Amino acid sequence: MSFYLSFKEIWRNKGRYMLFSLVIALITTLVLFIAALAGGLSRANRQFLDNLDADQLVYQADADKLISASRLNNKTLAAIRRVEGVEDVGPLGFSTTTIVNPVQTVPMDVTLIGVEPGKPGNPQILSGSPLNRRYANEVIIDKNLAGTIGVKPGGQITIKTIQGTDEEYFNLTVVGLSDENQFLFQPSIFVPIETWDQVKPQASNSSRTSQLIYNLIAVSLLNPADAPQMTQNLQNLIANIQVLDKETAIQSIPGYSVQQSTLNTQQAFTLLIGALVLGGFFQIQTMQKIGLIGMLKAIGTPNRSVAGANIVQIITVTVFGVLLGLIGTLLISLGMPPEVPIIFNARTIATSVAALLLIGPLGSLVAIRIALKVEPLQAIGL
Repeated sequence: MSFYLSFKEIWRNKGRYMLFSLVIALITTLVLFIAALAGGLSRANRQFLDNLDADQLVYQADADKLISASRLNNKTLAAIRRVEGVEDVGPLGFSTTTIVNPVQTVPMDVTLIGVEPGKPGNPQILSGSPLNRRYANEVIIDKNLAGTIGVKPGGQITIKTIQGTDEEYFNLTVVGLSDENQFLFQPSIFVPIETWDQVKPQASNSSRTSQLIYNLIAVSLLNPADAPQMTQNLQNLIANIQVLDKETAIQSIPGYSVQQSTLNTQQAFTLLIGALVLGGFFQIQTMQKIGLIGMLKAIGTPNRSVAGANIVQIITVTVFGVLLGLIGTLLISLGMPPEVPIIFNARTIATSVAALLLIGPLGSLVAIRIALKVEPLQAIGL
């Protein structure tokens, strides 16, 4: 009976219900795009740290967990290497540079990362070979960047940095390609740590010191499960350092937590608005058919059939609208330019769709309650 009453009414008023399904589809599209944007911005910020082959990261103690403010040297590196439980360590230097390439009409800014060949911090190689020497003019670039600038292993790239007040150009040979490694919204290129020290932006051409200074130290542990204890050991044994796990380091990226909180709040408010819209629509629908519900009850239709008809209507319209929005969102995403940082993954889509399917019945509980409280004689005017 519930299914019969529900689908009979939907078919009789199919234009009205189709219009409301389109509203649900638009809400679905908005929720999915916000979720995809949150995922895309998160990846563009943290991808390098996610892929980093290290268990812990060492910062300068008074750098306030900021990579750009941290300054470490080889003395600290050697001291960390000697601590029991440490398997290996590797320096990491960060700066920004520009790739000058004839394929690109506009120079492309990238993150220049200095690593010590064979130590923690080196990217995984998809093709070509890894870095081999600390002083070589070699570079590893990610595959997406290689496709953009049209370079393969064995080719060359030219980077431009500001040293003093002059623009300096350096030619680097591409020896390998890595998987995508964005950091702070920029593609990453990897060079040997000594080469990084030579080509990075400098205050002046003579500002280099005899001691190599970099930003972080990547630490690989013999037993990763001992990470909390190793954090305490390292900070107790070595002065002026702060040890973080990768997730804490990611959360400390400037603006990362605020950005994700903002997008998550937007998504929550969109779901709340969706619930209110759904509830309002079905409440108006129920109020408009009080007389019909009263007549059904007067001829003996039980409350469970009336409530069931409302529930089936709500679920049908919500499911159809969500599916319509899902299909529309995926079609629109195919036409989005690659510069827009959106990521649709199965987990994000499943979570968002489940939330959208849940808000339909929740938002319409008021309408069901109104239908159940209808008094037959009052509703038909007796």
